[in-house]
Amino acid sequence: MIEIEEGSGNVYADLGFADAEEMMVKAQLATKIGEIIKGRKWSQQRAADVLGIPQSKLSKVLRGQFRGISEAKMLDCLARLGRDVQIVVGPARRSASVGHIAVVFAA
Repeated sequence: MIEIEEGSGNVYADLGFADAEEMMVKAQLATKIGEIIKGRKWSQQRAADVLGIPQSKLSKVLRGQFRGISEAKMLDCLARLGRDVQIVVGPARRSASVGHIAVVFAA
């Protein structure tokens, strides 16, 4: 019999990464950046020129290798792609002693 374990919703946490929350946020941002580029049918070079980063770095980001790029730079990329970016800070849930970081994309 195959044993199945339900995931937490964050694959990086499930794999034991210390920076799992940050990695999940970056993965979500990278996915959205890739969707926008694909939707515009841009080459990676065209997108890299618009984003102000080398094509090789963009390629890595789009393949999930985003340790060399900051969340701030990824947010800047979204802004350069015509997206408004808002950061909302609020109190943590009552049961949580530490706050949580999440990405929410508006339609």
